[in-house]
Amino acid sequence: MHRSGKHQLIRTEWPEFGEASAPPQPPAHEFAARLDTVRAAMERTGLTHLVVYGDREHFANLAWLTGFDPRFEEALLIVARSGKPLLIVGNECEGYLSISPLYRAGKLRGERFQSFSLLNQPRDSSRFIRDIYAEEGIGKSSRVGCAGWKYFSDAEHPDGAHALELPSYLADALRKLTGREHVTNATGIFMNPDDGLRTFCSPSEIAYFEYTNILASEGMKRMIFGMRPGMSDHELASLVEYNGEPLGCHMTMATGRARDRGLAGPSGEIIRCGNPLATNLSYWGSNSCRAGWIAASSRDLPSRARNYVENFAGKYFEVMAGWYGLLKIGARGHDFARLVNEKLSFGKFGIFLNPGHLIHLDEWLSSPFYCGSRAVLHSSMAIQVDVIPSSKTYFSTRMEDGVVLADNDLRRRLRKEFPACYARCEKRRDFMRNKLGIAVHDDVLPLSNIPAIVPPFFLAPGKILAMEQ
Repeated sequence: MHRSGKHQLIRTEWPEFGEASAPPQPPAHEFAARLDTVRAAMERTGLTHLVVYGDREHFANLAWLTGFDPRFEEALLIVARSGKPLLIVGNECEGYLSISPLYRAGKLRGERFQSFSLLNQPRDSSRFIRDIYAEEGIGKSSRVGCAGWKYFSDAEHPDGAHALELPSYLADALRKLTGREHVTNATGIFMNPDDGLRTFCSPSEIAYFEYTNILASEGMKRMIFGMRPGMSDHELASLVEYNGEPLGCHMTMATGRARDRGLAGPSGEIIRCGNPLATNLSYWGSNSCRAGWIAASSRDLPSRARNYVENFAGKYFEVMAGWYGLLKIGARGHDFARLVNEKLSFGKFGIFLNPGHLIHLDEWLSSPFYCGSRAVLHSSMAIQVDVIPSSKTYFSTRMEDGVVLADNDLRRRLRKEFPACYARCEKRRDFMRNKLGIAVHDDVLPLSNIPAIVPPFFLAPGKILAMEQ
């Protein structure tokens, strides 16, 4: 239940929860188990084949299932009810196939399809896609599901079940072989917020997401503590100390003339006292974002915004404390939307996206958090605490961090398999409870090293918001 309370500004040192090394890639048997769950879903939905599309931007379903993420090119995985799946790649991805544990274990076949290659590369030594499909057993008696990165309801498309986001030359060849009515959108198998397969995270996935959350949040911390008036936003961004881990989305930096550009990255703006700033850093499975003012206190703000803490950021913090109070296994997605809608009016806070969403290898998997949602939160969900207010007067504020829901059994497994990861999560939860006054359920494992830490004034990061206790 939402518990009302009052915010306060406290002075404190930011806690140190420790760093983490990159965990090993999951073994082949874990990917084989994922393949088994996909085939079980195919059986339930009457599919004879599943075609999974991927490219550089839309890679997550393919990477989750095989451990392979396309570089530069498209790729396509064909899964039949039995046998080794076929992964179709372009010229430059062929040498990258061995990144897949399934491929290394001999449980995944590969084929070069040069139409996936870049223009004017050699493109004359591979079969037509229709011939590849046919050899995989796709024909008139087949029922083919296609998984890309979106699915469509009948409210947004007159025939949502058959609406595909795959490139047309791939979809057209399937439809010609089977008949249009036998090719359907099956992306929900992976991404549906109720029961999509990627909403269930294994201990190895949680350990990896905790590692990337540490990278992102420590980078955010370095930016906040290293921020100085007069530096450029490029200089500020360099403080994250990027280590080469794949990014989940482009880094943003909104300040100065770019304050209202939303998704724009660093552009040469100067960090100036009295300006607002928002920035994020996202690796696969993580996104750390903070928004506030380049200021040491309210005296540095424009006169109309000097009640920023008491009238905007503090109110937001109070509601987000209530948001966390709702967060547990069995909670309904609708209740989070209702809380935010009732407590943070649109006219003042301007929140129009979902009050949170699921995260995975891709920054936005799907969201159970919306008005009327019937989705119930379950154990092993990775959740992005992402509620974005916006105001012409107050700009914004943010506590955007990652968490995982874990029941007793999952916590036991995580403690056994990744004890240091689990210990850090427990320490973060204790900090949120005891220092910030946020009632966090035992089900919640905070992954960020700056969990719910909100400094309204970036030039005085030792002053953060907390709940009165």
